[in-house]
Amino acid sequence: MKKLLVAALAAGTTLTLMAPASAQAATTTFGPYGYGKVKLGMSLKQAKATKRIVLKMKGEGGGCSGWDLKAHPTGKDSVGLYISRNVGVAGIFAWKGVKTPEGIGLGSTKAQLKKAYPKLKTAASGFPMVSVPGNPKAYYLFLLNSKGKVREMGLALDTQDCFN
Repeated sequence: MKKLLVAALAAGTTLTLMAPASAQAATTTFGPYGYGKVKLGMSLKQAKATKRIVLKMKGEGGGCSGWDLKAHPTGKDSVGLYISRNVGVAGIFAWKGVKTPEGIGLGSTKAQLKKAYPKLKTAASGFPMVSVPGNPKAYYLFLLNSKGKVREMGLALDTQDCFN
């Protein structure tokens, strides 16, 4: 690397050094409007144009289609995001290592959730949820394990029509 750098500088070439993809991903937060170039409310066409998603499940009968972020594939029976024909990108689900701007991620405790989101409430379905700070059109939802730690986390439009 040193020889390449010296040779490039001697030739008057400017080098742009980039952090590895994993380091770049670590600096991108989950919310308040989406993740990276994939934003809540984008149409299917717009989301596909980002070249960051891959189809996992077709939306049958007018339902939502299931997708994965290419950089963060999910397991066989799950998806990383849903795209609705009505509202576009309706919800995105978190993966290990990603955090909200408030520092919440998989493994965070219920106490950390309450501290980060003082207006945290329990949905009718029993899971904790909160309006996304900085995005009045979206909410975070959390599923906790038996030890009270976040095991699943999502970012969704208030108007999403893909899941309960």
